[in-house]
Amino acid sequence: MTPKATGPLVVPPGPGVPGGLVVPESEMEERFSRSPGPGGQSVNTTDSRVEIVFDVDASEVLTPQQRDRVVAALGSTRLSVTASEHRSQLRNRVAARERLAERLRTALAPPPRSRVATKPTRGSQRRRVEAKRRRSETKSGRGRVRDTD
Repeated sequence: MTPKATGPLVVPPGPGVPGGLVVPESEMEERFSRSPGPGGQSVNTTDSRVEIVFDVDASEVLTPQQRDRVVAALGSTRLSVTASEHRSQLRNRVAARERLAERLRTALAPPPRSRVATKPTRGSQRRRVEAKRRRSETKSGRGRVRDTD
């Protein structure tokens, strides 16, 4: 599904968002400014840089648990994304929306499970000790040769 430059932001399903998420356009603030970089003759006249700001606290789409998870992951209640790599404002809007959706999806993902430590098996312990003993015998045989009279 290709993102659109206008309308609600659709966050595809993923970990932490099993049914996906639809953020209404009213909850996002878009700002436009002049973009440094390529643009030809219109580089100083076109406001092609796009910044999208999403206020997590003011959002009615997120549940309280999701809000807490996003704030913990991002360290802020406002999520800001910019795009200025394209010459066209429309393409920059699409790129910024893609980034916002991706950042939201990764922030909503639950933390990975912690590793559970396991003990080595008896067989692996026995093999390790046996290998150490063999290696020790090999190295001890490399010493000086003594004359046995």
